Amino acid sequence: MTLMSHTKPYIRKKAVLIMYKVFLKYPESLRPAFPRLKEKLEDPDPGVQSAAVNVICELARRNPKNYLSLAPLFFKLMTSSTNNWVLIKIIKLFGALTPLEPRLGKKLIEPLTNLIHSTSAMSLLYECVNTVIAVLISLSSGMPNHSASIQLCVQKLRILIEDSDQNLKYLGLLAMSKILRTHPKSVQAHKDLVLQCLDDKDESIRLRALDLLYGMVSKKNLMEIVKKLMTHVDKAEGTTYRDELLTKIIDICSQSNYQHITNFEWYISILVELTRLEGTRHGHLIAAQMLDVAIRVKAIRRFAVSQMSALLDSAHLVASSTQRSGICEVLYAAAWICGEFSEHLQEPQQTLEAMLRPKVTTLPGHIQAVYVQNVVKLYAAILQQKEQAGDAQAAQEVTQLLVERLPQFVQSADLEAQERASCILQLVKHVQKLQARDVPVAEEVSALFAGELNPVAPKAQKKVPVPEGLDLDAWINEPLSDSESEDEKPKAIFHDEEPRHAKQRPPEADEQELARRREARKQEQANNPFYIKSSPSPQKRYQDAPGVDHIPVVQIDLSVPLKVPGMPMSDQYVKLEEERRHRQRLEKDKRKRKKRERERRGARRHTSLHTESDEDITPAQRVDIVTEEMPENALPSDEDDKDPNDPYRALDIDLDKPLADSEKLPVQKHRDAETSKSPERQDVTVMEKKSKKPKRKEKKHKEKEREKRKEEAEKGADLDFWLSTTLPAATPAPEEPGVNTAVTAPKEEQEEPRGEEQDAGEDGEQDLEKKPSKHKKKKHKKDKEERSKDKKKSKKRAPPREGEAEPVENGALDEEPLPSMSSYSLLAENSYIKMTYDVQGSLQKDSQVTVSMVLENQSSSFLKNMELNVLDSLNARLARPEGSSVHDGVPVPFQLPPGISNEAQFVFTIQSIVTAQKLKGTLSFIAKNDEGSTHEKLDFKLHFTCTSYLVTTPCYSDAFAKLLESGDLSMSSVKVDGISMSFQNVLAKICFHHHFSVVERVDSCASMYSRSIQGHHVCLLVKKGEKSVSVDGKCSDSTLLSNVLEEMKETLAKC
Repeated sequence: MTLMSHTKPYIRKKAVLIMYKVFLKYPESLRPAFPRLKEKLEDPDPGVQSAAVNVICELARRNPKNYLSLAPLFFKLMTSSTNNWVLIKIIKLFGALTPLEPRLGKKLIEPLTNLIHSTSAMSLLYECVNTVIAVLISLSSGMPNHSASIQLCVQKLRILIEDSDQNLKYLGLLAMSKILRTHPKSVQAHKDLVLQCLDDKDESIRLRALDLLYGMVSKKNLMEIVKKLMTHVDKAEGTTYRDELLTKIIDICSQSNYQHITNFEWYISILVELTRLEGTRHGHLIAAQMLDVAIRVKAIRRFAVSQMSALLDSAHLVASSTQRSGICEVLYAAAWICGEFSEHLQEPQQTLEAMLRPKVTTLPGHIQAVYVQNVVKLYAAILQQKEQAGDAQAAQEVTQLLVERLPQFVQSADLEAQERASCILQLVKHVQKLQARDVPVAEEVSALFAGELNPVAPKAQKKVPVPEGLDLDAWINEPLSDSESEDEKPKAIFHDEEPRHAKQRPPEADEQELARRREARKQEQANNPFYIKSSPSPQKRYQDAPGVDHIPVVQIDLSVPLKVPGMPMSDQYVKLEEERRHRQRLEKDKRKRKKRERERRGARRHTSLHTESDEDITPAQRVDIVTEEMPENALPSDEDDKDPNDPYRALDIDLDKPLADSEKLPVQKHRDAETSKSPERQDVTVMEKKSKKPKRKEKKHKEKEREKRKEEAEKGADLDFWLSTTLPAATPAPEEPGVNTAVTAPKEEQEEPRGEEQDAGEDGEQDLEKKPSKHKKKKHKKDKEERSKDKKKSKKRAPPREGEAEPVENGALDEEPLPSMSSYSLLAENSYIKMTYDVQGSLQKDSQVTVSMVLENQSSSFLKNMELNVLDSLNARLARPEGSSVHDGVPVPFQLPPGISNEAQFVFTIQSIVTAQKLKGTLSFIAKNDEGSTHEKLDFKLHFTCTSYLVTTPCYSDAFAKLLESGDLSMSSVKVDGISMSFQNVLAKICFHHHFSVVERVDSCASMYSRSIQGHHVCLLVKKGEKSVSVDGKCSDSTLLSNVLEEMKETLAKC
């Protein structure tokens, strides 16, 4: 705690960081030490400040609600800090705080949006987008017009996903999945991009794209997405990814109680196609879906039974090649469905014979048991059918078939299959005896399987209420106690035990001996005519077939996939569904046209483009999905207990509660004046009493001022008061003006009392001010008091007079509000569209600038197929997709409904940045309305100024001085008269429009710095006169400097 107030910033930083480990080890130390840690957030050293931010954000990561009161302080840091790392930490903290306090989101949305627009750091961009998503989730109902923010986030995430860096692509998909939960329609427009990620070489990205597809499906696009996934299943390399694809196809189709499936025949055909996968371990998953659909969707049972009977009929194809894998599990479902819903079978006897083939005995035991159980169900249905037809001979033949084939199941190695087959065989033999006497038995056999099996909800057994008086933990039978005799060694009864000796292991052979044996073995194998030599793999043998003297082998052409007879392809159902939907749309449009003709002219029309919604798509057949049953008086599921070993649980401490006496840290205090009064002190007291009357008013005035300052400081720190006030419109980004180092704390906050130590110090100071001549102490104590006195007086001193200005480093901002400024300029506009743009450079991408272009639809038409083309020059060139020529345009990755605006980014490569230039371009698009579609275009001139090539870069005083002393810079100057704007606003305009940062400011003089994308240093000295501003500049390129100064002159002339 003492080291946190050390004079050296490095020691303060280390002390702050070590406190985190102390808090983890001793959680009770957090409350008394937290006020001191909170002070470090306003430390003048940026390293100490960032360390404090790090510690508090780590503490708040697990228990954010305890740090909600720090939101105003962190907001001030977020809008003033230029350290991207600190910004990331703070923004992540706000992302955790926003769900706890939705009002906080309204404060955050504007500065975060500005950061997203301005920052070029991908990590900061990702965290900003992440927090904006959290804000919009918390404000899903209370924030108007948040679609623009969502669209901005999605567009920025698209840039991340399209990046070649695999990490950025993964993070973009991860953040897109968060937007998908609350705004699925915004993400569904980028379905093509997500499907492209399925072709990525990185498996983690493919899996993340699969997770996104799960939430992007709708009734409209389900078949298209599943068709794409099925093609990937065929091409997938490796069983792990293929199994994941299979799981995701089933999850996508079955989600939300099959709400997106409009044709269950198509889904059954998909499941049947998935049975052809070899080597998959998810056969039980396919079987479970077959059972679930057939049981719960009554309308599909006839089709499902026909498909399952075909599957049983071709069971030799499945069992022969895939018995060792899990795909044979689908035969479990096929047998069960055909037995349970045997009334829908067209040829039940053929299915019965297929289930009694000898090949079936090679299947796993549990599948054989299901076969046996459902064979008798089929037998009951056939028996009833034959008796009703009066064909007794056929009924006896079916009985004889079972008597002949069931013994093979009786001999099964599986106990369950064996027991069921034995029982059913005896039952069938009894039926055979009754049939011999011409007794009708079909009704009695069918009664064994009367009733319908209903699906049971998951965890239904767990939710059954425990009856009163039943103790589930009590033993039903007490376990037998272990007797000591059991532990004794059993004695030999029939003969005496002989002592056993352990075998002696032969000594291990050395390397030479092993090599000699290996050679001898190979020689023996080579001379042995009966030993089969190793042969190359079949693939290699086929490749080298022309050069090998073997019997010719004919390769089977497997380019056409093997098809199981009787199984319809899902593609046929996709085509049928598309034709059905097309007919529906035509009929609906026809009805709408007739209705519109009947309406009066001039009635209200909808100008938005008609798009088919999920509600417009009607299912192919009436579907009644059976709900899963729950037990009576079912109990709610218990939540899982939190991990008791979590080290962060102990740090869940309320930091706003006042400290108890036992929690207060011991501090050094002044001695009590009453107990040790010296004669000199008594004289001072007498004089104070005499002069008490004239000073009473002055003392009351001081107390009122102190209380007023204290109230203002408390209001500033109070969360409710801060959230109730309107936010000022100053939200600078890392590249914005005047935020290049930490801002000094206001005077009210500096004068806020800090604990008992400062209270005692203030009392001592008042005594010193009253009688400084009478107060004599030891030398070192006197020096200490003088230092504290000077320190406190410096807080209260008046503003400096002329000629006594104090230097303000790195652009500390004044209290004066800044004018509203925008970096976007009008590019072109017409009756359809308005284009504004901003050019930004980046130090990471040499010789490249990014043009952010905002396109706003000003018409009532729907604008689509937008394409931007620019006529390249020798110096500037538009970055086009691979394979495009210089005459091809770049497609705009979105469409614009009426009244909607969106932003697109285009990258240009610049050869020389020392001169400004203009490029001619054209935006072409299709405008579609109720009357039809028209091709339109808008010409523009894109202006690249020399300023647009500069990037705001912080620079400290010592580095700035060394740069000026190097002598490698060219010099130029410019002066602008007739300026009435304040110097603070002049600096803000230069920083904002020309991408400079303030290095140091002294009164009406400031030094500024910026850097070009090609590494040119630009240094300025800006001086303010009465009605003029002079700018002296130095740069490593004289042409660039003169052009920058000319552009700056134009900006200042407008002030």
